[in-house]
Amino acid sequence: MAEYLLVRALKRKQVERPPVWLMRQAGRYMQAYREIRSKVSFLELCKTPKLAAEVTLQPYRRFGTDALIIFSDILIPVEAMGMHLELSERGPLLEPAARTEADIARLRTIEPTEDTPHILEAIREVRRQIADEAPVIGFAGAPWTLASYMVEGGSSRHFIELKRMMYSQPQLLHQLLNKLAQTVKLYLMAQIDAGVSAVQLFDTWAGELSVDDYRCFALPYLQQIVSYLHSRSDCPVILYTNGCAGLLEQMLETGADCISIDWRISMAEAVRRIGGRASLQGNVDPCALLAPPDVLRAIVKKTIADYGNNPGLIVNLGHGVLPPTPEQAVEIFVETVKTFRYE
Repeated sequence: MAEYLLVRALKRKQVERPPVWLMRQAGRYMQAYREIRSKVSFLELCKTPKLAAEVTLQPYRRFGTDALIIFSDILIPVEAMGMHLELSERGPLLEPAARTEADIARLRTIEPTEDTPHILEAIREVRRQIADEAPVIGFAGAPWTLASYMVEGGSSRHFIELKRMMYSQPQLLHQLLNKLAQTVKLYLMAQIDAGVSAVQLFDTWAGELSVDDYRCFALPYLQQIVSYLHSRSDCPVILYTNGCAGLLEQMLETGADCISIDWRISMAEAVRRIGGRASLQGNVDPCALLAPPDVLRAIVKKTIADYGNNPGLIVNLGHGVLPPTPEQAVEIFVETVKTFRYE
């Protein structure tokens, strides 16, 4: 397989310009996606390989990104573990919430080829269509973030039930996190076997943890997953955390090849603290895509300049593309990176 621009960046090799892709490549901001989505439910879209492959390819064809992220949802393996999942515009609903020892005992470690074959077939379908033209990125939710949805029964602002368990029944929470780590590592390894060139772990809600709690309830499970993947492949691992400013050094301890950051920390500070020990991905504010074109171009160029003339940068947003984002703004974002050249 060819050594792609994005994979070179992940391996911190010098490139003429940084690669670019989008944190959420398919979504409500794209008319082509909305046309497909109007005909099927979100879960049906995730579980129909040809449709999932089609919406994976849409932004690549439309904007010329340097990589594609497979279309799915982080809660798909949680459903396969035995929870009832509903996804709507109001967010996810998981029933029954996993709050007791019996609830957690009922959950099982999945066998991806049997329990989530649709995502593996979607990866193979994308590969059939683009061959080695561009890298395909797989992903999964990290254990702490998945646990947040499972214990809360859906989305949450304050994570009251999860933190109640963390403080009052830590061993019960560790049982859940360990079961999730086992599932996630098998799920990602199956995606690697199906043909992805890199995988991303989304630990979206780990920024809610203190450093000490991160070390206890997030770090060991991330280390377990990354170590497992590295022992079985040379596939790079990207780790994203929303609200990562206080956790960069701990994120490095996971062994991830690339640290994906949000916009609340400057790229220059992240570079200083990472110190070349991993690649960096990010970190344009998604709302910058609502700015006038000249302002957006300036923000993107500053992000690259703040990283410096060093290998290892992947230009991205600090979170997903927002629904009101004009497609022209995404086009400008990608084009600005692709025309940039290091001196």
